[in-house]
Amino acid sequence: MHPNTVQIDAATLTKLQSWQERSETMSDIITAAPLRALSATLDRDDPVPEDGSAVPALWHWLYFLPHARQSEIGPDGHPRRGGFLPPVPLPRRMWAGGRLRWETDNPLRVGQEVQRVSTIRSVQHKTGRSGELLFVLVEHRFLNHDGLALTEEHDIVYRAAARPGDPVPPPQPPLAGQAAWSRSIVPDDILLFRYSALTFNGHRIHYDRRYVTQVEGYPGLIVHGPLIATLLLDLLRRQLPGVRVVAFDFKALRPTFDLHPFSVHGKPRDDGRTIDLWAQDHDGFLTMQATATVS
Repeated sequence: MHPNTVQIDAATLTKLQSWQERSETMSDIITAAPLRALSATLDRDDPVPEDGSAVPALWHWLYFLPHARQSEIGPDGHPRRGGFLPPVPLPRRMWAGGRLRWETDNPLRVGQEVQRVSTIRSVQHKTGRSGELLFVLVEHRFLNHDGLALTEEHDIVYRAAARPGDPVPPPQPPLAGQAAWSRSIVPDDILLFRYSALTFNGHRIHYDRRYVTQVEGYPGLIVHGPLIATLLLDLLRRQLPGVRVVAFDFKALRPTFDLHPFSVHGKPRDDGRTIDLWAQDHDGFLTMQATATVS
């Protein structure tokens, strides 16, 4: 069967949608070592975290990592399909975006034992110009001793494998001249490796050049979507170090490859609480757009 042949018929979709409302609960302890390591990876000069230190926005992605046994890893480096997430037959899986809301009076802190309650809220099938798409919406609720600390909605998209001649989505127009803040990022192999290691992410598109070019059909290694989102909020923290992030919405628009430097940008709105953030590639086209709300 050609990788772009329709694979999700009505019966398959019904089976996949039976995963809706499935939940799982995991526990983890917020330790200091991953925070120190991410600070170094982002080239920050942060104070050494200690018990009671608050976890910066998005750095909770260093915890609750998947720990599939080696025998359970699929050919793309992810855990094999099935289990908590539905066994989607489409080969390419991407982090498409998300929405996060922090309880500012109850932050995650070093030393806390935290529970993450994850629920699959929807499984939706669409057909696009490049073939089939399946969207999975997962809600995560993070709870510490004092109750709810963070709610996150995570968008996952599955799609068919690439083939020559597939239509390329038109790039979003650049936002040249609109940024108040900007920073250039060099996505070299070391940065991508360190972030993969920190998040225990075995997905081969981020480090295996032969796999990503010959199997998945991309021109280079793909920069992690969560890393780009983290760099957007890192830019905000560098410019406004005293603020607290209370909400963050982001959407990945197109892949970012390691072939060229890319840039992250920000611009506060007139209300003083809303920050527009975006990333763009070396051609100036948008790769991720986000909005942060601060207090």
